[in-house]
Amino acid sequence: MKHRKLFSALAMGLLVSMGASAQPRQFTVNAKPGGPIQPTMYGIFFEDINFGADGGLYAELVENRSFEFPNNLMGWGTFGNVSVSDVKPAFDRNPHYVVLESAGHDQKFTGLENRGFFGMGLKKGMKYDFSVYARLHDLQGKEARIRVELVDNQDVPIDKQTITIKVSQWQKATATLTSNRTVEKGLLRIFLESSDGIDLDHVSLFPEDSWHGLRADLVQDLADLHPGIFRFPGGCIVEGTDLATRYQWKNSVGDVENRPLNENRWNYTFPHRLFPNYYQTYGLGFYEFFLLSEKIGAEPLPILSVGLSCQYQNKDDACNAHVAVDDLQPYIDDALDLIEFANGAITTKWGKLRADMGHPAPFGLKQIGIGNEQWGELYPVRLKKFVEQIRAKYPNIKICGSSGPSASGEMFDYGWEQMRKLDVDLVDEHYYMSPDWFLKNAGRYDNYDRKGPKVFAGEYACHVRGLDKEPTVAMNNFEAALAEAAFMTGLERNADVVYQATYAPLFAHVDGWQWRPDLIWFDNLRSVRSVNWYVQMLYATHRGTHMLSLTENGKAVEGADGLYASAVYDKDAKQYIVKIANTGDKAQEIALNFKGAKGLGAGTAITLHADDPRAVNSLDKPNSVVPQESGVQANGSAATVTVPAKTFAVYKF
Repeated sequence: MKHRKLFSALAMGLLVSMGASAQPRQFTVNAKPGGPIQPTMYGIFFEDINFGADGGLYAELVENRSFEFPNNLMGWGTFGNVSVSDVKPAFDRNPHYVVLESAGHDQKFTGLENRGFFGMGLKKGMKYDFSVYARLHDLQGKEARIRVELVDNQDVPIDKQTITIKVSQWQKATATLTSNRTVEKGLLRIFLESSDGIDLDHVSLFPEDSWHGLRADLVQDLADLHPGIFRFPGGCIVEGTDLATRYQWKNSVGDVENRPLNENRWNYTFPHRLFPNYYQTYGLGFYEFFLLSEKIGAEPLPILSVGLSCQYQNKDDACNAHVAVDDLQPYIDDALDLIEFANGAITTKWGKLRADMGHPAPFGLKQIGIGNEQWGELYPVRLKKFVEQIRAKYPNIKICGSSGPSASGEMFDYGWEQMRKLDVDLVDEHYYMSPDWFLKNAGRYDNYDRKGPKVFAGEYACHVRGLDKEPTVAMNNFEAALAEAAFMTGLERNADVVYQATYAPLFAHVDGWQWRPDLIWFDNLRSVRSVNWYVQMLYATHRGTHMLSLTENGKAVEGADGLYASAVYDKDAKQYIVKIANTGDKAQEIALNFKGAKGLGAGTAITLHADDPRAVNSLDKPNSVVPQESGVQANGSAATVTVPAKTFAVYKF
C-alpha cells in the first residue's frame, strides 16, 4: 500500500511537471503602434573587396581594358608585333593604348587575348556587345582590319566578327558576338588581319542583359533584399592605403573611358590572398551607385574621406599619411560638391554633370558619411571642419560619423563622446563578432541615450570560424545567420535609437575572395544567396512602419531559454508582424496575445531552419536553407505558435 501511494505521488508529480512544461510561453504584444521605424532600417554595404566591383557587380568582362595597370599588358596575352604607346592618346586620363602591327609574313599572326577575371563566363544564347576605340597606326595607311572572337575553354572559337578601320582619328567601333554554348572560363581574342597596323584602346565586352553596365543577376539579388539604405563605396576603400589611393568620387563620374585607374587597397593587404591584378577602373562609379540605389529602392549613403588614410596601415605620425587640418578644404569641397551632384539644379556645375550623364532629376540624397572607421584624436578635429561647412550650406543633410573599429572599450567610448560633442546625426558602429557575442548583445541598445545621435550599425556580421582558423576566414552558415536573426530583434526593438543597419561585406567571387563571410557569393555565371541573405531579406521585407512592445512577464524577450523576439506594425499592409528566433535545442510553444487587437484571423508563418548549424547555401546547392511558408490561425486577439528548435520565424497577422 505504501509503495502504491508512493508511486501515485510520483506519477502525479510527473504529470504536473509535464503539464507545466507543456504550457505555452506567454508573449504580450501591445497592439497600439509605437514610434516609427525608419525606411532605412535594414540595408546593404558595398565595398570593392573580393572582386565585388570589377569582376563582380560591374559586368565588364575585359580585365585592364584601357591598358593602364602599372604593367600595361597585365591581363593580356600577346602574340606577333604588339607594343604599348601613349602618343596622342584617345583619353588624357587613360593615355596608354596598344599598337598592333604586321608580324612580317603570312604564317605569323599579330594579336592579343584577354581571359577577363578568372576567365570569361559566357552563356548559351547570350549576345555580347564588343566595343573598342581604334585608329590607323600609320598616317599613310589605308585600311586596317581586326577579327574579334569569343573562344571557349578548349581554345575553340565560338563566334567572330570583323571590324574595319579607315581613318587615322580615334573612333569607336562596335560588334555583337553570340555564344552558342555556356562556358565558365572563356576568353576574347583579337587578330590583326591587315598589313596596315592599328591602335586600340578601351577594349570592352559586356553581356547584352547588363543593366547600366551592372551584372543583371547580382542587381536582382540586391533588389530582392528590399533594402532601405545603400552604403557605398566602402569601407577601407574610402581611406586608401595612402592618400593617393583613397577613393575620389570625382574620378568616378563622367565618361567611363576617361575615368582614371586607381589601385585597390585590397590587392596585397592579405598575404594569404594576394591579387596583384586588383585595381579599380571606376566603371562602377558614384553615378552608377546612385542609379543602383534608385533601382533597388534604397536611400543612397555615400561615404567620403575625412583626410585620413588607413590608420591600420599608417601610424599617426607617418609622413604624408594624413592631411593637415589646415589643408582640408579640397576634401570638404569634395563633400559639398557631391551633395550638389546628387541634389543640385541642372544650372549648377555638378548638377549639370549629373544631367549630362542622363539623370536631370535630383537623386534625393539625405545622408552623407565623413570618414570610414577612424579613431582617436586625429578624427574629430578633422570631422569638425566638415560638419561646420556642410551644416552651413546644407542644413537638412544628415551627417554620419564613426565610433571607430571596436564595438566597445576606451576607443569606442571616446568616439561616441566626440560624436556627441560634434552633434552628428548618426554614429557608425562596427562589429564582426562570434555567435556568442551576438546572442549576448541582443539587448545592446536597450539603455542607449535616446537624446543623442542615432545609431548606424554600418558593418556587422557574425563570424563562425572555419577549420583553417585564418583571421579573415569565417563561414556563411546557419549558425551565423540564426545568431544574427536573434541579435536583430534587439535592433528592431530599439528602432527609436537604431536608425539603420547594414550587413557587410556584400559580394565575393568564389575564385577571388579575400574576406568572408559575405552576403552574396558568385562565379562567372551564377550567384548564390547565403543563409544570411535570407535573414536580411526577411527583416527588410517585413520591416513594418512602427514598433510594437513585445514582452514576457513585463520584460523584453532577449535570450531566456534561447528565445529572442520583437514585433512591429505595418500600417500600409495593416499587419502585425512578430519575429522570433529560437536558438535552443527544443521546440517552444508560444501564445501570442495581441493586447488591444480584435478580429485577427488567418495568418502566415515563415520559417528558416536547418538541422545542421554548419549548413550553407552554395552555387551548386543554392536552396539548402531557404524560408518555408505555411498558414497559422489566430483567434480574436491571440494565436498559439510552435517555434521549432534552431529556427528563425516570422509571423504575420
